[in-house]
Amino acid sequence: MEVSVLNIKGQETGRKVALNDAIYAIEPNDHAIYLDVKLIMANQRQGTAKSKERSEVSGSTRKLGRQKGGGGARRGDINSPVLVGGGRVFGPKPRDYGFKLNKKVRQLARKSSLAYKVQENALMVVEDFTFDAPKTKAMVEILNNLKVSDKKALFVMPGADKVVYLSARNIERVQVMPANALNTYKVLNADVMVVTESALAVIDENLTK
Repeated sequence: MEVSVLNIKGQETGRKVALNDAIYAIEPNDHAIYLDVKLIMANQRQGTAKSKERSEVSGSTRKLGRQKGGGGARRGDINSPVLVGGGRVFGPKPRDYGFKLNKKVRQLARKSSLAYKVQENALMVVEDFTFDAPKTKAMVEILNNLKVSDKKALFVMPGADKVVYLSARNIERVQVMPANALNTYKVLNADVMVVTESALAVIDENLTK
C-alpha cells in the first residue's frame, strides 16, 4: 500500500511511500483495542479514593442501648454503619487500577488503530519538518495548508521535537508526540494523523520487532 508524500505547503511532492502491510493493512481487532484503551485509562486514575470504616470514625465506643428488650434492632456504638455519621461498609480504599496486558496484545491494538486510520483515509504522510524557533503562526499555516485546521489533529514526529511541540501547544485540538510514545488511545482520539516520513520508520521498527 502506497500513499503520497506531501510537503508542509500541502502540495504533493511526486513521491510515494510504502506503508507496511503487516501494520496498516491488517484486519483490526476490536477487542484488543478495547483492552488497551481500558488499560491506558486505568493507568491515568489516581486511585486515591478513601472512606472511613467504623474503626476509623471518631466517636465513643459506648454501647447505645440494651442488647435486648428495646423494641428495635441491636445497635453497638455510635460509629455503627447503620447510623447516620457512622463508618462505611466496604468503602473505597487507595488502590492501583492497572492490570496486566500482554505485550503482543498491546502491539496488536496499536496496529489495529493505525489500520482503522488508513481505512478512514485519515492518515497523511508529510516530509520531515521543524522550525528555527517556536512559532504558533507557522504551525497554524501548516494546518491550513493540509486542510486539517477544523479537525482534531495528531502530529507524529520521529523524536521529541520541543520546537514543534511548543509551536502547537496553544492550538486547540492539536497534539504533537514522538513516534515511540504513540498509543492506541491517542490514535483513535484524533480525527486525522499527520505522520512525518522518519516517524513512519520508527513506527515500523517499534511494531514489527
